[in-house]
Amino acid sequence: MNTVPDPSPSPPADVPARLGVMPRLRNYFLTGLVIAAPLAITVYIVWWMVHWIDGWVKPLIPSRYNPEQYLPFAIPGIGVVLAIILITLLGFFTANLLGRSLITYGEGLLGRMPLVRTIYSGLKQMFVTMFTDKTATFNQVVLVEYPRRNLWSIAFVSSQVKGELYEILNESDKQEDQVMSVYVPTTPNPTSGYLLFCKRSELVELDMSIEDAAKLVITAGLVAPEYHKYIKKHADRARVMRKLPEAVD
Repeated sequence: MNTVPDPSPSPPADVPARLGVMPRLRNYFLTGLVIAAPLAITVYIVWWMVHWIDGWVKPLIPSRYNPEQYLPFAIPGIGVVLAIILITLLGFFTANLLGRSLITYGEGLLGRMPLVRTIYSGLKQMFVTMFTDKTATFNQVVLVEYPRRNLWSIAFVSSQVKGELYEILNESDKQEDQVMSVYVPTTPNPTSGYLLFCKRSELVELDMSIEDAAKLVITAGLVAPEYHKYIKKHADRARVMRKLPEAVD
């Protein structure tokens, strides 16, 4: 007996059902959040820093020289501009003999204050190292087996140990046995962490940049950088397949 075919057959099982209205709106919302949230947070931080500097510097401006006294609205950023100008003038002033003499005299006074001299000397050494010593920045991303065996942490190599640490920790002159200063940052705040001293042979060097490693730490591993060697290998393989498809399995 002949059967009449169903005029509305069901779709194949492998055809995914269309998204409903709510899932689609949810995807749109998450996409917009990914775009808007980093931008909004960046603008907020910059705006907060500008107002923070203005709050410190604006009271130092005499009323007659403050343009806000003659305008019906506030101008954000005046304090920032003035701070940059004053810091530049301070650097120009201290570059001559008179300025250096006054700075030396002032540092001598600070050096006789028990608590103040410790804070000042530490901060000054930190800023001098960061802004004048070009070799004092992080130059390599590594993996270090920390805090115990079979647990690995992202770390930044700063430099080879020097001074007393070099005399105590370096057992030989071999390159792989050189002891390095390694900084292990914490998540999600990479400005705090631990300073370790490890042999170069105990470090696993990575190809990722300092910026990519910092993103990995800040996001707790959610944002992983691209592995360029992996991408290059597959790009080379794709080029070979286009030119010699019979030579590739």
